[in-house]
Formats: sequence, C-alpha cells, structure tokens
Amino acid sequence: MSDVVGIPGNRIRSFVERIEQIETEIKELTEAKKEVFSEAKGEGFDVKILKEIIKLRKQDQDERDEHDSLLDVYMRAMDEAGSAPVAEAA
Repeated sequence: MSDVVGIPGNRIRSFVERIEQIETEIKELTEAKKEVFSEAKGEGFDVKILKEIIKLRKQDQDERDEHDSLLDVYMRAMDEAGSAPVAEAA
C-alpha cells in the first residue's frame, strides 16, 4: 500500500521542494533589496522618491501621461474649491 490512491508522492514532493526553494530565493532577494535601499538612504537619497521612480519606470509613457493628467485635474479641482472647511471627526 505504498501508492496511496494513485497519488504520485515523489512528484508532489518535487513541487513542494521547488516552491520552498523559490520562497527562500524571494526572501533573500527581498533582504538584498532592503540593503540597497538602506545603502541609498545612508548616502542621503530619499527612499520614497526612489520607490516612486521605480514605480514610474514600470509604466509605459501613456500610463504616465494619464496619471499626470489626472493628478493635474484633481489638484486644480481642489484649488478651485478654495479652502472650504473640512468636516471634523465626531
């Protein structure tokens, strides 16, 4: 009764071990990424801005243009609304 209902245990083990290896690699890469950000911060760079640049570089030009246009429209709408009082939390 080594073959439980025809489930290929060795194949399952192979998948599990490969996934575990990938998870280990992801953890190592995440740590490496943190170290690079820490190094940049140590040299005086603003990490939030670096992350924003990375985000923008992932977008194509049309996506960036649309984002910039919407941001401009929203900012103008807020400016035109003036300094209307903001409702305070109860």
